[in-house]
Amino acid sequence: MSGKQSRRTVIGRSFRWLAGFVAAPLFIPRRAWGANERIAVGMIGVKNQGSGNLKRFQQAGADIVAICDVDANVVNEAGKLVKGPEPKVFHDYREMLQMPGLDAVVITVPDHWHALMTIHACQAGKDVYCEKPLSLTIAEGRRMVTAARQYQRIVQTGSQQRSSQEFWQACMMVRNGLIGQVDQVHVGLPKCNHPGPLGPDSQAPPELDYDRWLGPAPLRPYNSQRVHYNFRFWWDYSGGQMTNFGAHHLDIAQWGLGMDHTGPTSIEGIATFHPEKVHEVTETARISFTYDNGIKVICGLVQADISGGVRFIGTQGEVRVNRGKISSTPESLVKQNPEDFGNVQLARSRDHTRNFLDCTRSRELPICDVEIGHRSATVCHLGNLVARLGRSIRWDPNTEQIIGDTEAQAMTDRPYRTPYSL
Repeated sequence: MSGKQSRRTVIGRSFRWLAGFVAAPLFIPRRAWGANERIAVGMIGVKNQGSGNLKRFQQAGADIVAICDVDANVVNEAGKLVKGPEPKVFHDYREMLQMPGLDAVVITVPDHWHALMTIHACQAGKDVYCEKPLSLTIAEGRRMVTAARQYQRIVQTGSQQRSSQEFWQACMMVRNGLIGQVDQVHVGLPKCNHPGPLGPDSQAPPELDYDRWLGPAPLRPYNSQRVHYNFRFWWDYSGGQMTNFGAHHLDIAQWGLGMDHTGPTSIEGIATFHPEKVHEVTETARISFTYDNGIKVICGLVQADISGGVRFIGTQGEVRVNRGKISSTPESLVKQNPEDFGNVQLARSRDHTRNFLDCTRSRELPICDVEIGHRSATVCHLGNLVARLGRSIRWDPNTEQIIGDTEAQAMTDRPYRTPYSL
């Protein structure tokens, strides 16, 4: 890797059973990448989105040299997808991070593991592609940014809409004033797609290391409807569609408004929860985020007056964008050449995976850098706090503190289950 060569000894609290690993000297090697040199990537989490990421990284020209998952069946299936030399298989990501020749890792695991894995990878001198939402809590996100900067690592957040033509075009239109002064942004998120009533707890299947799957989360009895894809519907591991898809559409709202390094100052709204508590996250919600300049972002889950995608409403028109489609009022706006929009030229990426790999070579910040991912995730987390507390909150995006509400502030971080810590 390029960058100033340094030797660091990681000091401080860590996993007791990881003490030998984090106490070792860490080197950030000086390396000049060849234009066609392939990057050695390790995959952490290879089910569902993880297997998709494996395929995408191979297509983008990376060498998949290692795969890691706590489910033996998942590892076996993922191994069949790897082209070329057989990858090394790991059950413990900490061992993967010590693998010689490993350049970067792709983290596609439940949200409650994102911070620990990303920070440990940065400490080990690896670049990181971490799936969205970046974090489980606001405090975790800031720690991830700090680690990326301290250890001079490239960290890309997997909010891949930033690398899509239609979202880039929409944000270019907004930032260059084609719809005038923006008054509101409407964001529509998908409905909560939980599979249904929770079945009885049971023993974890032998192929799954359930204790390691839980990791820093609280110890709970195993239930098949709390793991794998369904982790999204339980506060211990995720934040429902507010974080799952908000990390896409609210991220675009942030980009279009030029708020990548800040956030709203006032958040209010209402939410509903399943009456039989078959899951914990919101069923429906309507949350309003007000920024310091007066612009409101109104986010809805299953609201009839807010269609899916992102709708920027300005004094001279509007632009509506979703995956694979974009439209505007007046219609002529969307037909213009984006290169002729004006003086604001947003960063451009045509492929999220390739952008990350290119940045591991160039050491330039990626299209959805860890700071951007953290700020967008923060908006999502604030929305969930309002939903859970049932009251409005005020937020200082500079200090990243909730104002005048100690209960809400306490919810911006969570304790880890022993022996996990940072």
